[in-house]
Amino acid sequence: MSSSPNFNGFRLLPLLLALGLGVSAQAQSLVDLYSAARGYDASFQSAKAQYDATLYKADQARALWLPKVGLGASAARSNYESGSNASAAVDRTFGTQTATLSASQALYRPADDASYQQSLKANEQASAALKAAEQDLIVRLSQAYFDVLASSDSLTFVKAQKSAVQEQLASAKRNFEVGTATITDTREAQARFDLVIAQEIAAANDLRVKNLALAQLVGQPSAQPKPLVEPVALNAFAVSDVDAWVSRSQTEHPVVQQLQVALDVAKLETRKSQAGHLPTLDLVASYQASTNNGSATYPKDYGSNASSLGVSFNLPLFAGYSIQNRVKETVALEEKARADLETALRGVAQGTRTAFYGVESVQGQVKAFEAAEVSSQSALDANKLGYQVGVRINIDVLNSQSQLFDTKAKLAKARYDVLVGGLRLRQANGTLQEADLQPVNALLAK
Repeated sequence: MSSSPNFNGFRLLPLLLALGLGVSAQAQSLVDLYSAARGYDASFQSAKAQYDATLYKADQARALWLPKVGLGASAARSNYESGSNASAAVDRTFGTQTATLSASQALYRPADDASYQQSLKANEQASAALKAAEQDLIVRLSQAYFDVLASSDSLTFVKAQKSAVQEQLASAKRNFEVGTATITDTREAQARFDLVIAQEIAAANDLRVKNLALAQLVGQPSAQPKPLVEPVALNAFAVSDVDAWVSRSQTEHPVVQQLQVALDVAKLETRKSQAGHLPTLDLVASYQASTNNGSATYPKDYGSNASSLGVSFNLPLFAGYSIQNRVKETVALEEKARADLETALRGVAQGTRTAFYGVESVQGQVKAFEAAEVSSQSALDANKLGYQVGVRINIDVLNSQSQLFDTKAKLAKARYDVLVGGLRLRQANGTLQEADLQPVNALLAK
């Protein structure tokens, strides 16, 4: 692949200038910045906290099937007076202290059993939601990472083009002074130079904005991505067989998994509502100890102990049709959950196909831009030679320069799009994981 002599060695310069840094070993890889983003990104931290909360909530449902034990205590003081005259009057004060230990154990509670099964399903939903948040973070971080590199490359190419146009402007001025060129060549070169200055200002600002976006994601104001190693090899990121990608999406996508669990939960909710017609059975036990400091009729202290063990049975007979209507409600909600799942399956399949063909398209663009880069370089060389011998005019050289650097920028952007597109494809079918960053990380400069 041919390249302009003005391009070699410029790739890192704009980024270093934008950050105000010299050449250092502070550049970070994609994996390094992903680790930083996991600990800093607020959206991911929110999803992680929600995951933890769901696990704790699910554990609460276990209490439905564990014994329940309670301790109660009471104390009272009473004053008793009787009699119609002073000699026969009785004035007595006495107290009563009571302590009760009670316990119960559910034996048959179908509604509680359904609630416990729902709590286990909630764990699965939380896991799928966290998986989706991780995939989203990977894609957002990768996009921000390569946006910085693409913007850096754009600024590099604009600077290189400015240098080439400046050289062409100087040549046009010299040729005009010696009478071998017209003033038109000088003005055309000056106009192109002024345009490139404006493009350089815009490119520098775009790089600044992209750096801010990356810094906000990873929490490091001086985050500096490593560039791709030269020459770039993207063969490992080829994709094939769209049906295989779609097939995996139907079972592995986090949204599909969440909605599948939601359908299971809806079925359990129907079962729980139907349990409103069923009896419940509990094992109950109690032990009570009391101490009395006399009574109204007995002046001496005495105490008593009582214990009991038995079962408690309850059977709903009529609840004003609330149970029947609750069953109808949950059946309808179950049907809704089933429809939501089907909608998600279709949407995920469509999204996977779209992402697949997008990666295929951008891979084709990379090959086309690589060929165009070679052709543009050859055209520029030919126009420069033609300008020197008088068969080409200055605007031909300027246009060839502009086309070459524009092609270089689009080629670099297309390469980044292949890498991010591959990650987006894996996100689209739900298989994206942190390990998928390693092949991309291997393409970065050491």
